[in-house]
Amino acid sequence: MKPWLIVFKRLPANAMALFPFILIKKQEQKNDPVLINHEKIHLRQQLEMLILPFYVFYLLNYFINLLRYRNHDRAYFNISFEREAYHYEADLNYLSERKWLKWIAFL
Repeated sequence: MKPWLIVFKRLPANAMALFPFILIKKQEQKNDPVLINHEKIHLRQQLEMLILPFYVFYLLNYFINLLRYRNHDRAYFNISFEREAYHYEADLNYLSERKWLKWIAFL
């Protein structure tokens, strides 16, 4: 699946996956394979959770982490979906061999 890349200069993050799109802040990020792979991992996670439940679980995981760590960055980086995506973002073959629901291993 080749995602649709959209440049959105007012994006609060460098990039964001909102199925079926990858939003990026700068045009040159289209050429960053690690960033794009990170977001493609999120697109796969969204698909296997039937999209909407992904966002609910993502926010729930974030708010639980925020209560636990009392720090935005620690809460964000400990979201199970982010842990998987950051762990495998540099492995450009990861999605071709990824097991179904792999993010669960990062809970």
